[in-house]
Amino acid sequence: MSLNWKEINCILEELSLPGMQIRGVYQSAYDILALQVYGKTGCSKNPGDDRAGLHLVIISISPLACRIHETFRGIPKSKKPLRFAEFLKSRIVNSRIEEALQLGRDRIIRLALRRGENRWRLYIRLWSNAANVIVTGPDGTILDAMRRLPKRGEISGGVYRPGEGAGPSGGGSASSGDRVEGYRVRDLPGEGSFNSRVDRWYAEHGGKFSLERLREEARRITAGSMERLEGGLQRLREKEKDYANAERFKTYGDLILSRGPEKDPAPASSAGQSPPWLEVESFTGDEIIRIELDPRKSRVENAQAYYEKYRKAKNGLGDIRKEIAAGEKELDRLRCTAAGLLAEEDPLRLEGLLARLRRNRGPDLPGIEQKEEAARKRPGLSFTDGEWLLMVGRDAGENDELLRRHVKGNDLWLHVRDWAGAYVFIRRRPGKTVPLDVLLDAGNLALFYSKGRNNGRGDLYYTPVKYLRRVKNGPRGLVIPTQEKNLRITLDRERLKRLEGTAL
Repeated sequence: MSLNWKEINCILEELSLPGMQIRGVYQSAYDILALQVYGKTGCSKNPGDDRAGLHLVIISISPLACRIHETFRGIPKSKKPLRFAEFLKSRIVNSRIEEALQLGRDRIIRLALRRGENRWRLYIRLWSNAANVIVTGPDGTILDAMRRLPKRGEISGGVYRPGEGAGPSGGGSASSGDRVEGYRVRDLPGEGSFNSRVDRWYAEHGGKFSLERLREEARRITAGSMERLEGGLQRLREKEKDYANAERFKTYGDLILSRGPEKDPAPASSAGQSPPWLEVESFTGDEIIRIELDPRKSRVENAQAYYEKYRKAKNGLGDIRKEIAAGEKELDRLRCTAAGLLAEEDPLRLEGLLARLRRNRGPDLPGIEQKEEAARKRPGLSFTDGEWLLMVGRDAGENDELLRRHVKGNDLWLHVRDWAGAYVFIRRRPGKTVPLDVLLDAGNLALFYSKGRNNGRGDLYYTPVKYLRRVKNGPRGLVIPTQEKNLRITLDRERLKRLEGTAL
């Protein structure tokens, strides 16, 4: 339940904020702010007691519970200082409230503040779909906002000038006609002022609104991560099934070679022609096997292509199964983490956990897990390709830094020939040879982050880092490779898109 414009006016009338002094600022969560004010008010623990004293005014911009009112309960303290509260402490503490009013019926409250010769305006917008607290100078220049919203221009240095009738459609602005007139001050249970009844109502019900919103976000984040993991596992299982039947590729190659040279497939006569097929009796003689051929290749080249598929499948099956096992383990951890998030009863703790997930450093969340310290300090870009780590330096500085501090002699180095661009490194794995797929992925990254990207294809050379020689007195990061090998790369957008999802 968010307050409507009539209820906001009732709250402000009871609070009598003009003339009060702000003594303190507290922010217990990312959407909860409290101002400690000193002065006389008709809203206190004992109705009708208008003695001067300290009062705590709570401001909530939670989508389901936008409100402002005095609270007679303590608010929990944040475990760490929050940005907006620290900003307010440095500016508005000890300032005097000269004005406190709602702008028309727009559910936007403006507080005019003065401390000595300094003046500020504090806007409190209580729209359920776009609530915010904004501090501006007298000219409307935004100094800071509780929620920084670049698309609305609500960032430091922007300009905020709300006007009457600028409220959201149907949200209580003056332009909404009869609907606006239909709002009323609700008769909440209990005795005392409207502030005290609102405070009691939210103490009893407000937590569930906040919890439900946070849990919904937790469901969305974890469901998206699980969906991506399950999709990846499905593709790996299909690949495993294909690799597990690797012997058929060797059989196809043998059968193709068993045909005479005169049986080479004829080249395709047009671009739209379907590839030819070879129908041949199996070696056991109990079935006819139909083998797809590439019309651009000879009989021997087609056989060699199937032998290459056989070698790739045999060598990759173990790695695929390791990836599947790791993925299933991560999925189990993700399910446990999701269950823990949804069972959390403390909205402040849940908000903290979700904040970590939003920063891509979740507690135990696969796919959004906390980055390793080394990855955070490493310059450039980093990607994972199965169990292989690919590092990309996008300019001379990053290339040089990677060469000096983050790679070793047996790591593989790639660079596009004849074009300025990225150095790409493949981290060595003991006892392992870099698979062709990983080499092609690294080659695509090298071409994509080079001046030759628009050509769509290019030659690269690659060699272990230990065979690079720095140019004496040369530009930063410049090296001369030796014992290099050549790799011809055609830019593959699907590879790049897949790698994008593995960025650290």
